[in-house]
Amino acid sequence: MPGTETGKPPTRVMIVEDQQLIRRAFKTMLSLEPDLDVVAEAGDGLEAVRLAKLTRPEVILMDLQMPRLGGVAATRQILAELPDTRVVVLTTFDTDEIVLDALSAGAVAYLLKDAAEADILATIRGETRLSPSVAATVIGAVRRTHRPEPTTSADDRVEALTEREEAILRLVSAGRSNKEIARELDLAEGTVKNYVSRIMDKLNVRSRTELAIKAVRAGRK
Repeated sequence: MPGTETGKPPTRVMIVEDQQLIRRAFKTMLSLEPDLDVVAEAGDGLEAVRLAKLTRPEVILMDLQMPRLGGVAATRQILAELPDTRVVVLTTFDTDEIVLDALSAGAVAYLLKDAAEADILATIRGETRLSPSVAATVIGAVRRTHRPEPTTSADDRVEALTEREEAILRLVSAGRSNKEIARELDLAEGTVKNYVSRIMDKLNVRSRTELAIKAVRAGRK
């Protein structure tokens, strides 16, 4: 297995996509990245579950509409066995129901297939983001079902955010990437990345999706 310039092993990735041409395109794209290693490919959800147990990928690119077993059910089954695996949905569907089902199943990010290559790669590497239209769906759903309340529970008592962190949180909740936030706020991209990590620590969340939802519930968005 090739190594990276830092000596860290490449991130192990599995591609789950029922259309062979698209699956090959993703594999070709990822093969050009020395820090990513495609360890398995699956054409449907059942095959994905089987191969995930065998190859134990760190990240899975998951389509949703597939024969035999769909991506939402496959995500649930895989994460039941491999809870530390990060599932990134990459699909053409962004209806409210399927977006929320996928995120509820445990997907950490949800991108549409027309997303920029840079966004897909950044998400695989850990910048767990939502496409803007998907972010709007999630935020809308949370707003419809939750009224903003003071954060009084033990889980919600968090360290106060600074004015700059609040501004960055609003942009993250809108589905903006670190690069877009950096451009809008005239900051270095690395600085934004550090801010986002600090905000996630303060709010006790693991992904940008959880961050957006928590912001809405707290009346921040």
